[in-house]
Amino acid sequence: MEKVNNTSKRERILDVAEELFARHGFDGVTMREIANGAEVDVALASYHFGKKRDVFNAVFMRRADMLNQSRREVLYASEGKQQTLEQIIEAFLLPLKLAQETGDPGWRNYLALLAYIMASPVWSKEMMPKIYDRLVEEFIDALRGVLPGATDERIYWCYHYLSGALTLTLAQTGRIDRLSKGKCKSSDFESAYEYMVPFVAGGFRAVCGETK
Repeated sequence: MEKVNNTSKRERILDVAEELFARHGFDGVTMREIANGAEVDVALASYHFGKKRDVFNAVFMRRADMLNQSRREVLYASEGKQQTLEQIIEAFLLPLKLAQETGDPGWRNYLALLAYIMASPVWSKEMMPKIYDRLVEEFIDALRGVLPGATDERIYWCYHYLSGALTLTLAQTGRIDRLSKGKCKSSDFESAYEYMVPFVAGGFRAVCGETK
């Protein structure tokens, strides 16, 4: 029974840390706040994870493999067939959209945290290569296949713009809500991804040339 309780407490610590890091970033959160939110002693949180940095790493890694696996499954679902540019972009975005639509607040917090890390010149350089950069290279290879006349320079810049649009969407800053006076909502992921696929595909074609 103690083992089950410890497992439950460990997950509760991660859930609380995930939400706090997503809202306030790494520097805006203390171990005491994490422990208080999880209703455990600071000593227990430290026992399970060590320092705050170790908690941050554990939160970042917890859902990463699931997200990568989902993206790969969608990307290679049409393996052996001629993929379209839109299919490749959708494979990159769809698992994120589906994760947000599960109703699990943990996924929404995680993706907001991922946006925070992606936009940080410090954390992006340190944490993204651990697990996400290899997957990005697989998508780059797929893009090369449908953009045979494009240079790598142009493909990488276009991916950079896709990544920027995705980061802002995941961050849910609410700015589009204010600017549009409520006509658009940052929580409306259905519309965000529906429009992002043709928008990004149009940009790739304009910069990289016609697709196969």
